[in-house]
Amino acid sequence: MNESNNPFGGAGGGYAQAVSYGAPTAASGADLIKDTTTAAFTTDVIQESRNQPVLVDFWAPWCGPCKQLTPVLEKAVQAAGGKVKLVKMNIDDHPSIAGQLGIQSIPAIVAFVDGKPVDGFMGAQPETKIMEFIAKLVEGGQESEIEAALEMAAQAREQGDPQQAAQIYAAIVQQDAKNADALGGLADILFEAGQADKAREVLDRVPEEGKSNPTVVAVEAKIALAEQVASLGDPDELERRLAADPKDHQARFDLAMIQNARGEREAAADSLLAIVKADREWKEDGARAQLLQFFEAWGPTDEATLTARRKLSSLLFS
Repeated sequence: MNESNNPFGGAGGGYAQAVSYGAPTAASGADLIKDTTTAAFTTDVIQESRNQPVLVDFWAPWCGPCKQLTPVLEKAVQAAGGKVKLVKMNIDDHPSIAGQLGIQSIPAIVAFVDGKPVDGFMGAQPETKIMEFIAKLVEGGQESEIEAALEMAAQAREQGDPQQAAQIYAAIVQQDAKNADALGGLADILFEAGQADKAREVLDRVPEEGKSNPTVVAVEAKIALAEQVASLGDPDELERRLAADPKDHQARFDLAMIQNARGEREAAADSLLAIVKADREWKEDGARAQLLQFFEAWGPTDEATLTARRKLSSLLFS
């Protein structure tokens, strides 16, 4: 999302300060691969794995399979372009860490993420298997970070900061162009900002498998309702029609739709209840049917739903 398309200013600024996706860095080969000691293990592995996954290669000079694995492992780490780092530990010189992890044979590779061992393998492996292992590890780390970012965006919206939320959603989409949660959230913010056309453009980028995402479905419904309401006419004119003829149920029904779109739920419910009270048979009980649709959209615990249900029951069973 570039600045020209962002109603809230530059994209990603606040987000970039809050979370990193472990994206490729400009680290040199020396930065990506290093030897460590027992004393340096906390810095080199535990702390560093909070930035990106770290593979620890437990080896020894006398280990033949270690000599086969290490160059293949180093090549795979270099190919990952900074998304993962490799730390090598000679267990002859530094046996305590391997002992704490229960390592009884080498070569042994243990992957650390967020300061904890999360996966690993033992023995020499072909390059394709190592590449698959790294890809799975990096993908899992990105998914975890994206989940955390989505939570940050939700919190920003709850705190009344749509600009920050939009920046976070935009940054997620840059990392994962098919993320339905982020696309739906961004579209919702654009719609609420009065940019329905841009919201629709964002929704058009949601892949088929993401169409059923609750956030996407909700925004689609908002846009559809807004389009429906736009075709209903001027609410002031509807009010004038009702003043002239209180039995103009179509005007009252259309006004209820507009009131709901404005977020005036109690007023929308009261308009439909007035039709139910005056004429249950109007359009085959259409006012009650629409009210039940409102209940479904608002949710069973919404105060407007609870109040209107009580009023409807009173009308139907009194």
